[in-house]
Parts: sequence; structure tokens; C-alpha cells
Amino acid sequence: MSDFIKRKKMGEIELKLNEFLNKKPLFYNEIDYDRMPNCWNIIKNSFKKPKKIIHIIGTNAKGSTGRFLAHYLKNMGFNVGHYTSPHIQKFNERIWINGKDIDDESLEKAHQFLQNTIPKKYLQTLSYFEYTTLLAMRCFGSCDYVVLEAGLGGERDATSVFDIDLTLVTPIDYDHQAFLGNTIKEIAKTKLNAIQKKAIIGKQIHDEVYEMTKKYPFYLDYFDNYEIVEIRKFIKENRFASYLADNLALALSAVVEEELPLDLKYLKGIELKGRLQKIDKNIYIDVGHNPLAARAIVNEFKDQKIDIIYNTYSDKDYKVILEILKPIIDTLFIIDVENERIANKEDIINIAKELGIDVKNYKKIRDKTTLVFGSFSVVEKFLNER
Repeated sequence: MSDFIKRKKMGEIELKLNEFLNKKPLFYNEIDYDRMPNCWNIIKNSFKKPKKIIHIIGTNAKGSTGRFLAHYLKNMGFNVGHYTSPHIQKFNERIWINGKDIDDESLEKAHQFLQNTIPKKYLQTLSYFEYTTLLAMRCFGSCDYVVLEAGLGGERDATSVFDIDLTLVTPIDYDHQAFLGNTIKEIAKTKLNAIQKKAIIGKQIHDEVYEMTKKYPFYLDYFDNYEIVEIRKFIKENRFASYLADNLALALSAVVEEELPLDLKYLKGIELKGRLQKIDKNIYIDVGHNPLAARAIVNEFKDQKIDIIYNTYSDKDYKVILEILKPIIDTLFIIDVENERIANKEDIINIAKELGIDVKNYKKIRDKTTLVFGSFSVVEKFLNER
């Protein structure tokens, strides 16, 4: 009798996917870095493997870079999967196949496969992200290309256990220092150690990253000046934030590396949720949550004063983030978010007041340019209540 049948008879696998995941914490103070690779080594021969995996690591811009690339490859006619996290409103957003978020039925089938395949001790101990990473790889088995976005880490990330063909490195900056290190060199080393074969380095803000990646090509090497101009023109014509031009260029560098045709027509119909996305005449949403994201926001709204609807996690350096955002803030509105990781609201308010920022509790949108910013959870709460 199989382990799966035994467990089913004992009533241990009656939980549907959402019920199963709800029993797993989303955040850990410590991570067992051996758990995921050990589990994968046991079960990997039960998985059908995609033809190629392109891994995206870095601090910011992973989601948009990945979606640019996945959409492009899909429009070329390839069977493409894109794994991204976290989601804004629905879990299905994390697993994108050929232009669509995965359906509930396919998720449940993949969940039952994992329940049948993964040893019991790992079912109990795998983290939320580790389990959903395996779930995604089950769903991507028939893909020509999988664009796989790392979580918070690099070499020890759950996504790094697979055989990676190409790695794209987005900007590396301070974030998740408790897990990655307290200096740019430490953080970069942890992330860059995820590179298995070859890598392309995106535009960086810290010279230390370039010093550590000299053996890998920089994405600008792939384009002439005309192509860079065309990339920026495409971003402007589609009313995307200007910083997304660098992300698109990095995505297209993978196209060049794969020796595929370079033609922006393959980006037709692209949508980028939560990346300085305009959702109404004067309302923008952005899922950024760290200093690098805040700098990009300030550059987009320079010489303007806007309202910002904000909240953040307790492990984020929100004093630094608010210092960066201060020049563009008219009023900072703090939105209540129910999350065990969320920062103490009074602490944020006190920091804002110390910085001379007008701060209030959020009640409703005013008739002026407004940005919802601070994390996926902040954007989710705003959209659900709007």
C-alpha cells in the first residue's frame, strides 16, 4: 500500500490547496536551508522537466523583468510558464502559463500530485514558498521555457534547486538583511551564488555588484544605441514607468542570448500588474517595499506633490523609505493591514511626524494624484476595499 493511500485512509490529505497552505506560516524567523534540496532530491524523478529554465534573481524588478520575458516568448509561439511571488489578490497569479493565471482545477490536480509524491515529513515541514515552488514546477512540466523568479534569496532559495540554464540579475540592494547579510557585498554574494551556468547582469546601483560579476555580460552589451532608444520608446508609448525600460532591456537580453529574433511586436498586449500601474484617472498602485523601489517612485513623480497610501512590514527600514519619499509627499495616509508581519502603525506615524511629513489615517481617496505603495499586502487591502 502506497504512503499516499495510507495517509488518505487516515484522513491526512483531505485538505484542499488553500486549506493546506493556510496552515503554513508565510514568514519564518529562521529557515532550514537543507529541507528543500533534500526533498527535491527524493522526488525530482517524478517530475516532468521543462526544456529550459531562466532564473531571475536580485532585489527589485524580478516580477516585471520575468513577465516581459515570459510574454515575449509566449507571443513567439513557445509554451511558457512564469512563476512569480507574492500575489496581489489571488494565489493563481503566482503561476502563469501562456498568458493566463492558472485555473483552480489545475492547481488542485498539482496539489494532489504533491500529496501523493512528497514524503510526509516534508509535507509537514516545507514552507509555504517551498511547497508552492514545487506546485509550480509540477504545472510547468510541458513548458518549453520556464521563467522562474527567486523569492528573497539566491543560492539557498527554494527556486535554486532546479537545473538553471540562464540567470538574469536584476538590481541588488539592501533588503531582508536578517537572511542575506548586512552589506551589499554579503547580499550580492548570497544572490550571485545561485548562478549555475551563465548570467546576464542588469543595471546596478552599487559598483560592488559589478566588481563581483565581471565574468558575466552586462545587458547593454547586447544592444546598439538604436535598440536602446526603441526600448525606451516602447515603454513611453505604453505609459509604463520609465524605470521599466531597464527591466525590459534585461528581459530582451535573454532573447538575444537564446539567439531568437529581437522584435518588440512580440510584446503586444503586455500587462504589468502593480508596477506603478495606473488603475484610475489619478490612482496608481505599486507593490514596491524597499529603498530601491522608493527611489524609482520619486524619480517618476519628481517635481510633484502626491498623496501616498502606505503601510509596510516591520522588517523594512521605513524611516529610510519615508526619507526618500518625503520630497514628493503631500499627505501620507496609513492604511490598516491585517498581517502578522505588519509594522506598528503608531511607529510609522511617529517616524513620519519626525520627518515633517503630514500623516493621517486612511479613510478615502482625495481628488488628486494618489499612489498606493508599501507591499503586496497594502495594494491587496486597498483594492479589496475600493
